[in-house]
Amino acid sequence: MTIKTGDKIPSVTLHTMTKEGPKPIASDDIFKGKKVVIFGLPGAFTPTCSAKHLPGFVKKAAALKKKGVDEVVCVSVNDPFVMGAWGKEQKTGAKVAMIADGDGNFARATGLELDLTGRGLGKRSQRFAMIVDKGVVESIDIDPPGTFEKTSAESILKKLG
Repeated sequence: MTIKTGDKIPSVTLHTMTKEGPKPIASDDIFKGKKVVIFGLPGAFTPTCSAKHLPGFVKKAAALKKKGVDEVVCVSVNDPFVMGAWGKEQKTGAKVAMIADGDGNFARATGLELDLTGRGLGKRSQRFAMIVDKGVVESIDIDPPGTFEKTSAESILKKLG
């Protein structure tokens, strides 16, 4: 079952890349006491993800924070090395936290897993964007595979008012 408005974000261990190397981070710690915009996508360095989805959130990070967002998080079923390299390439800096869901635990626990095994990509995450306040989903949008419409930074900004 897919996570929905009013649901609590599940507790899973994710990873982030630091100067010292990969570091585990609990999903509870990401959302605790904060308003977070989290968006997920099928994969780092893939065409739409690299050309539109992530760059939009990097560009609009300051505007999101002006609307009360404490943190902007990008999550993908990739390892922390890939997410770290992609963040550097996309110049995310402190604007967007690059979080690895290497084992797909977050994607499965939220019901947002996308099976792309027939296309050589394995199990991934659907393209989604959520507004989460103190660990509870306020808003969630999912774009069907092959589309990019409802999950953009611009769409999230409109939802924030």
